[in-house]
Amino acid sequence: MHLQKPILVYVEDDENSLFVMKMVVERVMKLPTLYVLQSRADFVQQVKELGVVPDVFLLDIQVKPYDGVELLSMLRSDPQFDQSKVIALTASVTNEEVSLLKSGGFDGAIAKPLNIEVFPDLIARIINGEQVWYIA
Repeated sequence: MHLQKPILVYVEDDENSLFVMKMVVERVMKLPTLYVLQSRADFVQQVKELGVVPDVFLLDIQVKPYDGVELLSMLRSDPQFDQSKVIALTASVTNEEVSLLKSGGFDGAIAKPLNIEVFPDLIARIINGEQVWYIA
């Protein structure tokens, strides 16, 4: 893991959410790079073309054509990403959904909209190996 400068990949189709995430990662967390990818059938190939193994994947659950759960399945089927943490980002935070995300293999979930005051600490905890279920 790149503890100093973690490599983050974000899959999101909402422009406002993308703007907020970029602002938090680049301005607040002072990380040089946030890779933004699209939900596509060749998602894993997109990731491999980055030339780095991301530390954390942040997957919006409500993207199309493949949702966050399907993208997680694509990642988990490739041993290259065994050490990467995969976090669900979702506006729907019912207990039932959280249970589905946990049983589905996510390493955590963060509620949307992002709490920009808390988000950097959540990422630090995830990088350090904690499972973070921040649905407040």
